[in-house]
Amino acid sequence: MKKHSCILVDDEPLSRDLIAEYIADCPELELLNSFGNAIDARNFIQQNPVDLIFLDINMPRLSGIGLIKSLPNPPNIIFITAYAEHAVEGFELEAIDYILKPVEQDRFLKAVNRFLQKAGKEETTDNFIVVKADRKIYRLDLNELLYVEAMGDYIRLTLTTQTLTVYDRLAAFLEKLPSTGFCQIHKSYLVALKHIQYLEGNRIKLADTFLPVSKRFKAELLERLNT
Repeated sequence: MKKHSCILVDDEPLSRDLIAEYIADCPELELLNSFGNAIDARNFIQQNPVDLIFLDINMPRLSGIGLIKSLPNPPNIIFITAYAEHAVEGFELEAIDYILKPVEQDRFLKAVNRFLQKAGKEETTDNFIVVKADRKIYRLDLNELLYVEAMGDYIRLTLTTQTLTVYDRLAAFLEKLPSTGFCQIHKSYLVALKHIQYLEGNRIKLADTFLPVSKRFKAELLERLNT
C-alpha cells in the first residue's frame, strides 16, 4: 500500500494530539511531523516533500491561509479550524476539505477519503518509468524523481531515494515523461515541477540542491509554475 506523507499544523496541543491519533488509524497516511506554528511548518515543507497538510487557520504570527499563500507549490490541504468564516477563502485555495472543531473521527475519515480519491486519480499507469542502469532493470516511481542531468551520452537521474546513471540523451528521456509534470530548465537539466521550492533569479531550489535556469527555458518554466 502506498503511504502518503502528511504533516499537522495546529497551535493547540490537545487538537494536535487528537488529529495525530486519527492519522495513526489511517494506514494510507504517514505523519512526518507536527508543528505548533506555521513558520516551522513552512521551513519543513521547503526541505521535504509533503503530500498533505492538516492545517489550522488562526495561529500566531503566520496564519494557515498565509502559509499556503506563501508557498509556490503547496501540497494538498485539509483545513481544521474552529472558525467557519474562512471556509470560502479556504476552498478558493483548492483545499480538499474544511473541517470544523471539535473534530469527530468519522468526519475526519470523510476528508481523508476525499484526499485519497483525488490522489488515486492522479496515479495513472504513466506514473512510473522503466530504465536500465548498473546491469539492472529499474521500475522507478516518477513521484520520486527530482531532476535529470545530461552527461554526454548518459543522464544522471536523482531521486528522493537514490541516484542512477542511465545510457540515454536528455531530450529523448524527456519525451518519455508525462508532459504535465516535468520541464527542461537548462540544456543540461530537466526537473520535476512538483519538487521545485522556489525560483530565485536564474536558479531554482529543489530539495537541498540549486540548479541553473537558462534564459532559453525560463519563460516556459514561469508559465508552467503559474499553471
